[in-house]
Amino acid sequence: MQATQIPDVTLELPAILAAARAKAVQQDFGDDDFLQPLQALLHSLNEEAALSRAGRFGQFTRIVELLANRLLVEHWIQRHPQILEEQIVAPVVIVGLMRTGTTLLHRLLACDKRFLAPLWYETRYPAPAPDHDFSGDDSRIPLAQEEVRQMLAASPGLSAIHPLEACAADEDVMLLEHSFYSTVPESFAHLPGYARWLNEHDNTPGYRYLYRLLQFLQWQKRRQGLSGERWLLKTPHHLHHLEILLAVFPGATVIMTHRDPLQTIPSLCSMNYALGKMGSDAIDPVVLGRHWSDKFANSLRRALQVRAGNPAQFIDVQYSDTARRPLPAVEGIYARLAMSPDRDTRRAMAQWLADNRRDDRAPHHYTLEQFGFNREGLARDFAEYRRAFVD
Repeated sequence: MQATQIPDVTLELPAILAAARAKAVQQDFGDDDFLQPLQALLHSLNEEAALSRAGRFGQFTRIVELLANRLLVEHWIQRHPQILEEQIVAPVVIVGLMRTGTTLLHRLLACDKRFLAPLWYETRYPAPAPDHDFSGDDSRIPLAQEEVRQMLAASPGLSAIHPLEACAADEDVMLLEHSFYSTVPESFAHLPGYARWLNEHDNTPGYRYLYRLLQFLQWQKRRQGLSGERWLLKTPHHLHHLEILLAVFPGATVIMTHRDPLQTIPSLCSMNYALGKMGSDAIDPVVLGRHWSDKFANSLRRALQVRAGNPAQFIDVQYSDTARRPLPAVEGIYARLAMSPDRDTRRAMAQWLADNRRDDRAPHHYTLEQFGFNREGLARDFAEYRRAFVD
């Protein structure tokens, strides 16, 4: 679409709520906990993000879709109130800095049918069409496949950074995004004010809504004939709020992946720079680098404190082990979970590894200096974490 063909939209709350309601059969968003973070996001998008016309339209479309999804979720829950009787029991949650092998572990463990994993299309569109009866094709899948295709066309380098597949296990942060308590918007735009708002406010409402969405997805998966016993979740976002995660999901086991931040933080910045350029011509890589470095340095310091109070709920996995010998690394996780993969699971894992070799993906190019970093500065910022898990 040429720039002159892109609609000129307003990122104002009344217009966005009206557009979402116009797309939905249901007019009730459920609780209104999402309104304050949404207002903070809109203010930041308007005042700080320096969005292009395409960027404004992209943000408008995404936010309207998130709100329309909320309306559709509530429509399903009103029709099937038993959804809220679903229990989310002892989920396994993979956390760690980006580029630490979390996707590899997530998709390997998702080969075990005893786990339920959110698929990309489910996180983007958690509610099926109102007339879906779970016996035929799901209209969400081609919609998600087309969105993935468009993202990769707009930013071809993304596939080298994070493998995007509509029907593969992916991050539950996109479920959290529906509450507007998530870091997803920060990945697409420069939003320091919104980031401050999230940091200064209790994010528990976002995690409660995540629980609600998992109840709904679990109910759907039961209708699809899946019998998994435990959710398998994954996102670096949870590093920012481990104490809330463990409060809302008290039986959770956290798999924490580790790799030197000197390698991971510049790679994370490279991905978010690629995403940001899709919606703005004014992304400053040095400002972006400082934002994400500070954010994760602070989060890791808090995460170490949470771990100290709940050591039995954490399993540590080094990236070097996952990268060199992924199946033995997974076996170690199973041992800590008091589980064992059966023959079909082992076969599925081996096949997944054969089908998803890292060598088949394009190389990911970036430098520390590109984002204003040097080794000494990053080592100082992450000194406590590196002493515990790297040095």
